[in-house]
Amino acid sequence: MNILITGVHGFVGSNLVTALKGNNKIYGLDIVAPGKDGVAKTYSWDDLDSGQVPEVDVIIHLAGKAHDTKNQTEAEVYFKVNTGLTQKIYDYFLKSSAKKFIFFSTAKAAADKVDGILTEDVVPSPKGPYGESKIAAEKYVQEHPAADKQVYIMRPCMIHGPGNKGNLNLLYNVVKKGIPWPLGAFDNRRTFTSIDNLCFVIDGLLTKDVPSGIYNMGDDEALSTNELIEIICQSLGKKAHIWKLSKGFMTKTAKVCGKLHLPLDEERLRKLTESYISSNAKIKAALGVESMPVAARDGLMKTLNCFKEEQS
Repeated sequence: MNILITGVHGFVGSNLVTALKGNNKIYGLDIVAPGKDGVAKTYSWDDLDSGQVPEVDVIIHLAGKAHDTKNQTEAEVYFKVNTGLTQKIYDYFLKSSAKKFIFFSTAKAAADKVDGILTEDVVPSPKGPYGESKIAAEKYVQEHPAADKQVYIMRPCMIHGPGNKGNLNLLYNVVKKGIPWPLGAFDNRRTFTSIDNLCFVIDGLLTKDVPSGIYNMGDDEALSTNELIEIICQSLGKKAHIWKLSKGFMTKTAKVCGKLHLPLDEERLRKLTESYISSNAKIKAALGVESMPVAARDGLMKTLNCFKEEQS
């Protein structure tokens, strides 16, 4: 099978190439086009217009502007990249001979906050340019149906694995320094997405006759932040130091810290302590499986061990 992957040099793209290269011929599409092991050739976005990109069976669209936790990115950048590039590659798909299009959106396109469990039938209510630009891209795809083709919109929760760069890395480094976790009184649960489970799902979409549609993507088990801290400490061979300071005290502290422009402001406190549980029941039913191959704890431990190897 011939596959074109946009954003092939990114974290998810690199892992997908490793997982898929054995049985497929992979081409890349990225901002820059250097050689990459497992990729026959990488093209630039300008090459789409010049007709240089070869015909493929499947297009996997990963390229996008990731969520900026520091809120320093202009809104127009999100829409130019997340919405504009999706429109460009999807228009190319509609004219091409490719039969499957897999678009990586985000859970944040559906909801910034979750009360209960997030399912695919929720009415989208994103907040901020990241989620809004992704839902705009989703709407464009849905408003331009592809006859006799299969189109998948994937909404993963936080993806992690080898090569990951993001909030999990920051938390890992904080715990590594032996700094106690002061938010133990907050009882939250979050869904994570192991890169191995993600690759399993994509392989299923490629090899099985899965109906077109929107699918959440995540591990089977949701974990609390306290459990995550314990897993990080286990990977480091350290004892977990979790302080259960009162919620009221930490809320007041965050308010003061915000006024002093310190890291733990009210918004970051909310992000660290909120629950965000996403159901993966629909994609498992579509693939005909009862569970994902990698348990949430095992996937996180694999990622954390990679962090340790990278820093050694």
